[in-house]
Amino acid sequence: MSVRDEREIEQLTVGAWTKRCYLAGRALMDATLRPYDLGATQWYVLWHLANAGPAVQRDLGRALELERATLSGIISALVRKGLVEQTSDEGDQRQRLLTLTSSGEALWRELPDLTFIRQAAFDGIDEADLATTIRVLRSATERLQALSRKA
Repeated sequence: MSVRDEREIEQLTVGAWTKRCYLAGRALMDATLRPYDLGATQWYVLWHLANAGPAVQRDLGRALELERATLSGIISALVRKGLVEQTSDEGDQRQRLLTLTSSGEALWRELPDLTFIRQAAFDGIDEADLATTIRVLRSATERLQALSRKA
């Protein structure tokens, strides 16, 4: 890498570094989950169902901030794999209730603990620095979301 390239990397914005960090973590997560035939977003769906219990598909999409079409494709794949069951919600037949199957529960127990990704990224970084980073990114996200709602 040339000195010019190194200088350009140092000059990246907070947004660029946030994206690079996210993509590096996501790549590590995908590589770890590949032997289990899962992607990161599928893992997030399983995590939510394993930790919060059954969920209405619409509510899960909101919780995970996924577009309807994206979530539909992910749920279809998890249903095909036999990991998630999709049924009509008793309270509202138009809504789809998502539940982990016994195979989904068994796979969830078998999956590796992914906290090593956070540890690799943030161990040794001062807690006050992490708290500041979280506060700044949360504020920026809320501002952008508010602006988006106005548009």
